[in-house]
Amino acid sequence: MSEFDGLPVLRSPVAIAAFEGWNDAADASTAAVEHLEQVWSAKTIAELDPEEFYDFQVNRPTVSLEGEDRRIEWPTTRFAVANPPGADSDVVLIRGIEPSTRWRTFCQDVLEVCHSLEVSRVVLLGALLADVPYSRALPISGSASDGSDVVRFNLTPTRYEGPTGIVGVLYDACRKAELEAVSFWVHVPHYANNPPCPKATLALLHRVEEVLDLPVPMADLAEESAQWEERLHAAAEQDAELAEYVRELEERAGDDLTPLSGDEIAQQFERYLRRRGGPAGPGAGV
Repeated sequence: MSEFDGLPVLRSPVAIAAFEGWNDAADASTAAVEHLEQVWSAKTIAELDPEEFYDFQVNRPTVSLEGEDRRIEWPTTRFAVANPPGADSDVVLIRGIEPSTRWRTFCQDVLEVCHSLEVSRVVLLGALLADVPYSRALPISGSASDGSDVVRFNLTPTRYEGPTGIVGVLYDACRKAELEAVSFWVHVPHYANNPPCPKATLALLHRVEEVLDLPVPMADLAEESAQWEERLHAAAEQDAELAEYVRELEERAGDDLTPLSGDEIAQQFERYLRRRGGPAGPGAGV
């Protein structure tokens, strides 16, 4: 693990975390943390040793030029601190990549940094592919270690059972460490899974506003979200099967906003693919 000497003293900090990979459909959750880094001019204070957790043949380092010098940037998880204007608390922004190995040690190291910074709450952001209409508000499900937060944030608890990602494992580690935690998962339309998905990122940022009780500058995200919807609308106009499928989703959303189970999503997705005449690969999203 990297050395964490000289960490700053913060004011009742709240941590917000997101990880690339399985937990990050259309890159929506890491885009939310990256947005916060930019609008709040966050400063990196620490990072985990990538040698401990990443397979560099899966997540390769990148090389860039700085003048005549070549610089290697390693895939890792970084911690940055933001001081939002007018806020009574500081914010720790955690953005990284789902580790390839040693997940329990990874979580211990993340929580060690949070403990050293005296973080009072961890907010975990995720994004999943779901059977939802792009034209409606994208649903958000989630969990909270404090039952009052479930009511406060109007969370729809997930009933999912099956393989999980680092967001789920880190949430469990927070709960066992008696560190207050809440997770928000935005539902991204599976037929529009190519990043970016500004509408999903915007939905997560609104939840961050609720937790922090603080307005977040949204920059151009609202406009980008509207353009994203316009592109999907245009695609549906060119594809009768897609248009019919979206109408079915809209009708169902009008009657029942309860998230589908994994089996129901898979069954409806299979029916949609059969209507389109074949399987869809990783780039099949609009």
